[in-house]
Amino acid sequence: MFVVIGCALIPRFELVAALGERRELLTRAVAVAPEPGGPQIVGETSGAAEAFGVTAGMRLAEALARCPALHLIPPDHARAEEAWEQRLRALEGIGATVESWRAGEAFFGVDGLRGLWGRPERVLERAHRALGRGARLGAGPTRLCALAAAQRARPRHGRTERIVVDERGARAFLESLPVALLRYRLGDDAAWLADGGVQLRSPSSSAGWAGINLTDTLERLGVTTLGELAALPDGAVADRFGAPGLQALQMARGSERPLRPRAPREELREELDLPDAATGGQLERALELLVDRLLANPLRRGRSFRRLRLEARLAGGGGWRIEAVTRQASADRERLLLVLRPKLGALPAPASWLALRGLELGAVQPEQPSLTEGEGEQRRGRLAEAVRQVRSAAGRGAVLRVLDVDAASSVPERRATLTPFPEDR
Repeated sequence: MFVVIGCALIPRFELVAALGERRELLTRAVAVAPEPGGPQIVGETSGAAEAFGVTAGMRLAEALARCPALHLIPPDHARAEEAWEQRLRALEGIGATVESWRAGEAFFGVDGLRGLWGRPERVLERAHRALGRGARLGAGPTRLCALAAAQRARPRHGRTERIVVDERGARAFLESLPVALLRYRLGDDAAWLADGGVQLRSPSSSAGWAGINLTDTLERLGVTTLGELAALPDGAVADRFGAPGLQALQMARGSERPLRPRAPREELREELDLPDAATGGQLERALELLVDRLLANPLRRGRSFRRLRLEARLAGGGGWRIEAVTRQASADRERLLLVLRPKLGALPAPASWLALRGLELGAVQPEQPSLTEGEGEQRRGRLAEAVRQVRSAAGRGAVLRVLDVDAASSVPERRATLTPFPEDR
């Protein structure tokens, strides 16, 4: 019995998330704008934009040349990731082990679910019910086959097709498909998997840039289908394209590495609404408040932080995010602020919402007792222990301190706020 991989696909997921309440714009030629400082390629596009030949991953200049009326929507990765995380958890709720590196696209093993739900078609039907309307499901022996099957699934008579490609027909199924299907699936996705699969990527990010370059070059050379790519000799492909070319060749021939499902992870995240598009000192105070809340989060259980992500929703629309890596895993408030504060300078516009997420945790920081402990150290130790005991009994909001936010504000509620009292000694 061959291995069956399922694909759950929700088209234009990131575009819909970026539009928010402006769903009516889907009837116009719109596309997700490139990320600030990233490659100048557009993200997901509407059907009207595709009618002009504009597709996700296309260079911005070419997209505007094909459709001068193209309306660019600022990306909002935080909203898309949050909404997609809910869908992934729903999929995991039926027992699926999930691999996902793009919002709107996930792969899962079908074989392990047959004992629960029956043959592959029934598994896909159960996954569709978990994901809700708009989801397309397909299955095959590789990710690429499953993705192509899901893309072909269309609603018919009130129901969505569930296409399953068997192993014997996989090569023939792939032959007629366009080589552009390999975009965003080559190069540094292996580094993402080695990193634990905790970061989603968008078509307009730098991830998958090797695949975009390779597919564009193949199309210029006249290789437009996966069948034509599969017929090329290995040595010529390796000489011209290197490792990404060989990876593309294997995928076109129906061979891929096994699934690497994501590990279950706890959500360590704090967010804060900002008044009047805060900037400057107000942003720094907001960051301090988020760090205090993250350190007081009971899910942390004393562990330190190795990698964090700062996210913002811009007042003019769209989102922004940036990662910060500590040289050494730490739970020290001042050290974390020292790493995070400079990141605020990269914020491209005033923000109306700020969030801090712990992406990678370290071990519990060991205590290093000294031979002789002064009176001040003893007092701080007793105070920290008292704070921990009170929080364990009454919650993390039981012990607070005053944090000055904007002392010059004429609104009393904005001059100061309450933040969790630090437990560190």
